[in-house]
Amino acid sequence: MALHPGLAAFADLVGTWRGEGHGEYPTIAAFNFIEEVTFTDVGKPFLHYLQRTWSPDGAPMHTETGFLRLIDETSVEFILAQPTGQTELAEGNLESNPEGFICTLTSQMQNSASAKQVDATQRQLELSGNTLTTKFAMAAVGIPMTHHLKSVMYRKDPHPES
Repeated sequence: MALHPGLAAFADLVGTWRGEGHGEYPTIAAFNFIEEVTFTDVGKPFLHYLQRTWSPDGAPMHTETGFLRLIDETSVEFILAQPTGQTELAEGNLESNPEGFICTLTSQMQNSASAKQVDATQRQLELSGNTLTTKFAMAAVGIPMTHHLKSVMYRKDPHPES
């Protein structure tokens, strides 16, 4: 199946990425994690996204899923759902470069009645060759926008199928 032509800027993102990360936030102890992210081409003008994290000893930590949409050459939407009761509509800019791209997104949040209060998030995806770096900040539980997570992942399959 050929990648939808509207996703050309994301062609090198398709596949599974895995690496290590570090998290911190004023209300919790700092921690390390293993992260795996998969971007799947489904033949439509968006990629399906699945993210999972584990503690260094293998205990499951977090997961989220959603859809990454390239609206035009420089505009991106990332629609996410989390089992902790939040949904995110993140929108932002795509800056392409010879090695890949940087995508910076700011969200609108919706919290379920039982979820911890998350007011806003900021995400950054940076693809440089076979390295995917993610950064995540959030305004939550009364704390203003603050850095929370960073991970550096590498392509799990160096030659993903198109």
